[in-house]
Amino acid sequence: MRPRPLRAPTSPDRTAGAVRLRLDIAYDGTEFAGWAVQAGQRTVAGVLDEALTTVFRAPVRLFAAGRTDTGVHATGQVAHVDVPDSALRYAYSRTRRDGEPEFLALTRRLARFLPADVRVLRVDRAASDFDARFSALRRHYAYRLSTAPYGVAPQLARYVTAWSRPLDVDAMAEASQNLLGLNDFAAFCRHREGATTIRDLQRLDWVRDGDLVTAQVSADAFCWSMVRSLVGAVLAVGEHRRDAAWLAGLLSASRRSSDFTAAPARGLTLVGVDYPPDDQLAARTVITRDLRKPR
Repeated sequence: MRPRPLRAPTSPDRTAGAVRLRLDIAYDGTEFAGWAVQAGQRTVAGVLDEALTTVFRAPVRLFAAGRTDTGVHATGQVAHVDVPDSALRYAYSRTRRDGEPEFLALTRRLARFLPADVRVLRVDRAASDFDARFSALRRHYAYRLSTAPYGVAPQLARYVTAWSRPLDVDAMAEASQNLLGLNDFAAFCRHREGATTIRDLQRLDWVRDGDLVTAQVSADAFCWSMVRSLVGAVLAVGEHRRDAAWLAGLLSASRRSSDFTAAPARGLTLVGVDYPPDDQLAARTVITRDLRKPR
């Protein structure tokens, strides 16, 4: 019998008798096949799940704010994990100094178990209604390109995309404003059966600093490959191969467009996730779950 393919898990309700922890995470995505666990692939979630399971001496699974694609980096990923209360004694010292974070010892211990290209920056006890994915208000990404004639400095080569053609950044910034708001971004998303492509794009700004061109992109959520596709389409405007009207017209498409190419993964970094105050987490989760239901 053919084995079933692994599916990315959906975030469950809080596990009975467990403590929910929030983890703030950074990683270099170059050597990872994305965030989500995949059979036979090295993934960020797979590496973290293994380290956490070792530390807690119990099987645990992380759920992230955003499942980044192959080669995409993060400095501000957020995830949650439910840990049996009995397993916490393996994680941290109960005799800590005044003002010391509760799980500082756990953060240090994870650093010994994790490879150099992924770090847990901080661990906190989460509010009772916190869900890294469904409680999120918005995600923030940065995309970086270099137009320098030599490409990209070696120290930045894993995180910045070399772009050899001239770019009209002013035209890119102006055209990008036509994409803001609540729209169907089907033209910018790889198809996923039953998934909605309606998103609230709240920011798509472009800034040039010498040879470095940076896009700041924020939305309530992003569908599969959406950020890189947005960048790729706007780059076509920046090269004067397309105009602003063409870009705006993509919002009327019902399927992914073949008129442009998604930008390479290496320039993309998840830089932050926003959450509401603790007393609004439950309401936000209800709203988000409803929005993500197949229609």
